[in-house]
Amino acid sequence: MSISISQKRKKFKELLHSNNVLIAPGIYDAYGAKLVENAGFQAAYITGNGVSASLLGHPDIGQVDLTMMSDHARRIASCIDIPVICDADTGYGGMFNIQRTIEEFEATGICAIHIEDQSFPKRCAQFDGARTVLDFNDAVRQIKAAVQSRSDDQFMIIARTDCAASLGLDHAIERAKAFVAEGADAIFVELKPSKDAIEKIKKIKESVNTICLFNVDVGGAVSELKANEMKSIGIDIAIHPSLGRGIFGFAMQAALAKLKSTGNLSELKNQMLSGKEYNHALGLEDFENWEKQLFS
Repeated sequence: MSISISQKRKKFKELLHSNNVLIAPGIYDAYGAKLVENAGFQAAYITGNGVSASLLGHPDIGQVDLTMMSDHARRIASCIDIPVICDADTGYGGMFNIQRTIEEFEATGICAIHIEDQSFPKRCAQFDGARTVLDFNDAVRQIKAAVQSRSDDQFMIIARTDCAASLGLDHAIERAKAFVAEGADAIFVELKPSKDAIEKIKKIKESVNTICLFNVDVGGAVSELKANEMKSIGIDIAIHPSLGRGIFGFAMQAALAKLKSTGNLSELKNQMLSGKEYNHALGLEDFENWEKQLFS
């Protein structure tokens, strides 16, 4: 890593106040993070759903704990120079747990986390049905605890609410405003696919008047937006949680089916990285050049 954590966090905040939406492709490991950086993106997003699949082979039902997620995030953040946003689920427990969560994630080198107001055990917001959430005061107190536990002002706390589906958009906005009042740096209102999703985003942005992150993989009109259209409706950070896990899963299943049916992968040679391309993506040349300098 050629830049410091503080430089990375400062750069992240600068990006959020530019005239362009910050697009953060979803990844779940360091290899994916390298590919995102190599492709020229300015940020990456660690999806809890993808990490659960990658580390446990389980769906996103709240089984990934703080130690597992923060250790994983540390390795990912350390291999790239672009900012990383990480899913921190519900903060992994009560107020003292949230205090520990902030300490651990600040130490990882990532630039931001989002903490949601789901009740335990949490479930992926895009599963069928509405999610059960904390009551209003407990949800606000949780964000207050996160903000007061922070030691680095450059480390961003994004307050997420999953209550829009069950309690309505107006209530979600009320929570978002309360989160901002307690010091949250940005807001993430999780939305279900709907015909009026764009209007909902506009209303959220106008109401909270702060940095807004949205999941643009939810389908419908939001997922069809181009980058230059997102900022104009109120999206400051656009995350694509399903990108890495969805693309890899699709491609891997197709390759396995081909191998099963034919016994070889000769027909897929043009759809695979060569050994040279793979090593280039991981920066092998840089390691080799460093090694040569030691013996020169």
